[in-house]
Amino acid sequence: MFGTVPGYEGMAAAGGGGYLPPPMPLQPVAPPQPGPVPEDWSIPSLSEDDARDAFKDYVSSHCCYNKGPASDGVITKMEPYDTYRYRLETYTESRSTEWATKPHEGEPADFYTQTAPRPWEVPATPPNLFTNHTEEIRVPYTSSVKDCNSCHSTGTMPCDECHGDGSKVCWVCNGSGKRGEESCTHCDASGKERCDQCDSRGTKECETSQSGVDHVVRQDSGLEADDLRSVTGKELFQNNQYLLYPLLGFPNPAISEASEKMVREHQSKYAQNARILQQRQTVELIPITKVKYKWKSDSHKYYVYGNERTVDCDKYPATCCCVIQ
Repeated sequence: MFGTVPGYEGMAAAGGGGYLPPPMPLQPVAPPQPGPVPEDWSIPSLSEDDARDAFKDYVSSHCCYNKGPASDGVITKMEPYDTYRYRLETYTESRSTEWATKPHEGEPADFYTQTAPRPWEVPATPPNLFTNHTEEIRVPYTSSVKDCNSCHSTGTMPCDECHGDGSKVCWVCNGSGKRGEESCTHCDASGKERCDQCDSRGTKECETSQSGVDHVVRQDSGLEADDLRSVTGKELFQNNQYLLYPLLGFPNPAISEASEKMVREHQSKYAQNARILQQRQTVELIPITKVKYKWKSDSHKYYVYGNERTVDCDKYPATCCCVIQ
């Protein structure tokens, strides 16, 4: 159905050429260089007042929790278990090709009037960095006028609902024309009703013619790692470059190891079928504090974590049953 275009060989009429590797750069690419590293990675610890206020807000959001432990409990110990989240983002441009059809509306065909640009030669303006975007661009000098392969230039196709009959079985009498001993009034005893999908024509217009990886450092507080995905942390470091260099000098070696591994994997993986436009690495510190307190001579604990000061308390010591009428 479609002609052969240089640079687009192997494209099937019903499919496409798949994702195409970008051409090699004309100029040698400079190797990535280490970025700036802050001197201080620390963050202020959570105060007792803040921990108590977060606990009170948590209790207030639960109708079956007595306020006694939050109001009268005495904090005996606060243990920080701050952890780090490393995020690597690789912003890429990838291109794929496929044949497309539209109704002919009198426009001239430009097939072979000039040499068609190769896939990576077609001009395209990338959007803002690190935003998802998909754009369809017509390749110049590849359009031609052909008979429609679906309807054979008739412009119509048999209706799928009624199979071209213009009517379908009455849903009330199931095609019998009767309801019990009486005639079906819905279809006037014909056993059929008009097809609303094609307006009883038996045909419909031809459709062809109609046309941004995280790594969270393990911590031993007892809080589940999945809980940390819903909160934000304090951004300690961010670095943008065309090609990133692994993060060096971080006080926690697990972050440096994750950075080295992920940067290497990203640059190897995405360079095969896409053009890397920019990379960004970010380190967040997620504050986690285990708070131990006493209430009525018994010891209990809860966690406060994230910038949102989310509270996790599996065993609240004063609950009641609520009856809603």
